[in-house]
Amino acid sequence: MASHKPKILVTRRLPETIEARMATLFETDINDGDVTLTADDIIDGLAGKDVLVCSITDKIDARLIARLPKSVRLIAQFGNGIDNIDVEAAWAAGLTVTNTPSVLTEDTADMAMVLMLALPRRLVEGTQMLVRDGIWAGWSPTSMLGHRLRGKALGIIGMGRIGTAVAQRAKAFGLNIHYYSRNRRPPAIEEPLEATYWPDLDAMIAAVDIVSLHTPHTRETFHLLSADRLARMKPGSFVVNVSRPELVDETALVAEIESGHLSGAALDVFENKNGINPRLLALAEENKVVLTAHMASATLEARVEMGETVIVNIRAFMDGHQPPHRVLP
Repeated sequence: MASHKPKILVTRRLPETIEARMATLFETDINDGDVTLTADDIIDGLAGKDVLVCSITDKIDARLIARLPKSVRLIAQFGNGIDNIDVEAAWAAGLTVTNTPSVLTEDTADMAMVLMLALPRRLVEGTQMLVRDGIWAGWSPTSMLGHRLRGKALGIIGMGRIGTAVAQRAKAFGLNIHYYSRNRRPPAIEEPLEATYWPDLDAMIAAVDIVSLHTPHTRETFHLLSADRLARMKPGSFVVNVSRPELVDETALVAEIESGHLSGAALDVFENKNGINPRLLALAEENKVVLTAHMASATLEARVEMGETVIVNIRAFMDGHQPPHRVLP
């Protein structure tokens, strides 16, 4: 008897518990190699399938969408961001796109706070001195002096779920909260944070000590921190980015740090199409930049919740209902 289970292709390995649930609920084909599939690999793997479960490393552009088998009706993204998917092309082709929002908020906010602490308090440098160099003369009143966070001004770009969660953490550390967002947040959010809204991004970044990015990558936000804006930043300030690399003109950021205008940056995302920028790596060696390997949402709890959300979206769609996390153009 033919199976009535939805047939899905999963482009990357997922937590074991999620793979097991998917195998129970669906006819599941998983990319066991766990490397980014080519467009041809995706098309071949989707033969006879109903659903593509993709991730941010998959380029689901208009060209690939035009080649999808007619059987495919749902693109279920394992991730919050959807800038790897041409949603407009999917919509025009009659496809539904879903993502996994909300579940990454707390973990991403935690990482932003970690990075915010790491650079001024020289956390990586202090570890390297002990572990890599293997030499420590002992405590000294003038050794490894960094800078305190309390009293500094934090400028948040994008006061959505994650930006607000970062502000809550930063407030507890004594930072003064400033933010720029498309829409001003209601008093119920602003007042407990004592947050100052800036309608002018250029004015805000010139006034704060730390700029933290929490906005999606769109046509409008590409290089939001442009060379001109980076030059406008307060001397000695620094950048934190746990969002998308495309939000920052990386070459200009490197130049501003090299020149001494900016104190540094703490980055969980960065351009790496042709390998990490050697100048960026050199700044990391000089402890002017802290780099982490796109780890902001990398907790087991987050990945499991993301997988559960994908499953909910698939089941709702295949049962003829509108999935709860449908993405529209």
